[in-house]
Amino acid sequence: MFLDKYTKNLSENKKKVFANVFWAMTGKIVNMGGALLVGILVARYLGPSQYGVMNYVISYVALFTVISNFGLDDIEIRELSKNPEYKNQILGTSFRLRLIFSTLGFFLIILTLFIFQTDRFTTIMILVYSLTLYTGSFNIVRNYFTSIVKNEYVVKSEISRTVIGAIIKIVLLWIKAPLEYFIIATFFDSVLVASGYCLSYRKIVGNFTDWKYEKTLVPFFIKESFPLVLSGAAVIIYQRIDQVMIGNMIDKTSVGYFATAGKFLDLILFLPMVLTQTITPLLIRIKDKNKEEYEIKKKQFVSLVVWVSIILSIIVSISAYWLIHFTYGDKYLPAVPILQIIAFKTVGMALSSSSGQIIIMERIQKWAFIRNIVGCIICISLNLLLIPQYGVIGSAWVTIVTVAFTGCLANIFIPPYHKIMKIQLYAIFCGWKELFLYIKKRIYE
Repeated sequence: MFLDKYTKNLSENKKKVFANVFWAMTGKIVNMGGALLVGILVARYLGPSQYGVMNYVISYVALFTVISNFGLDDIEIRELSKNPEYKNQILGTSFRLRLIFSTLGFFLIILTLFIFQTDRFTTIMILVYSLTLYTGSFNIVRNYFTSIVKNEYVVKSEISRTVIGAIIKIVLLWIKAPLEYFIIATFFDSVLVASGYCLSYRKIVGNFTDWKYEKTLVPFFIKESFPLVLSGAAVIIYQRIDQVMIGNMIDKTSVGYFATAGKFLDLILFLPMVLTQTITPLLIRIKDKNKEEYEIKKKQFVSLVVWVSIILSIIVSISAYWLIHFTYGDKYLPAVPILQIIAFKTVGMALSSSSGQIIIMERIQKWAFIRNIVGCIICISLNLLLIPQYGVIGSAWVTIVTVAFTGCLANIFIPPYHKIMKIQLYAIFCGWKELFLYIKKRIYE
């Protein structure tokens, strides 16, 4: 085996981490590389205006995804990691809850479209793309493989989806299809992902008929996830509301520029997110066995994630002009100053995601919604003030202020999170030492 050559001298836990990071990164690189290449071709074909409409539709629906998953992702991973023997009860109960909440989210989209009326074409496209709320329910399968630190089984299906989805979009470009076909194709991507997860689970684990709905677990899931729903709603709003507000307050072309800059964030967010998802299940196990080792490891964990993000943000910000010029083309150059600013959103997201995992592991998530709700208020308020005066640049700065507050500064006002903020400050100012020691150790092992 290819991986055996590089992991033969590692412990079992380190082998798991290495293999999981390898497969997760391989999948992300292939998926993002394919998506970026095709996305660039689609953006060039559609132009900033139509590309802006497409991203407006996606962002509108994204505002309601927090209802469809109801904050269950992290709870599922935690419970599946701690209680693997009850996986069928956890998966069956959680999946039914996801379907119920997806239906609620779909009806709320219909209601808001009725209240805040938009043009007929955009309304129809939003309704079509809203079906992704249901296909997203199958993310529970990915959460299961994450909990057992085995991403290999879903990465292969995700790569297949990327290839098939890319072929479909290239065909649409070849036949010069209209905008609506590309939005429908983007929805179909989510169908392919869900199908791949199901095939992987059925092949590796077993039948879905083994899943059991356990009604006694419902109150537990709702109680545990409810604070995360409030928190997640605020997060989704302050991450997506900017494009909706730009579309309503300026125009859809400006949404196209803002979305173009945001596409490059996916390139630098994946590594910190992969590290977070991979290390979390191992930290959960260490926490239950050795408290002292857990305290050391969680400091190293946050430092590693934050400094990887800082380095990537600087690289992208410096190279923003060339990234836009050689990919999307000169007609998208107004996105350059936006990218130079929002590249540093990655650092705030790294602080937020790493500390968020610690909050869940230590079961103090009931206060998490405070920082995100206040961040949401800050985001909307500052956008209302700055977009009319500074346009998309103002919204870009609002993004940085918001993630800095929600990721770190808000912890000042929440006493149970003071110890987490100390770890974050250590990570920001001294975490480079942990990264250096980690790299040095890998070289000499």
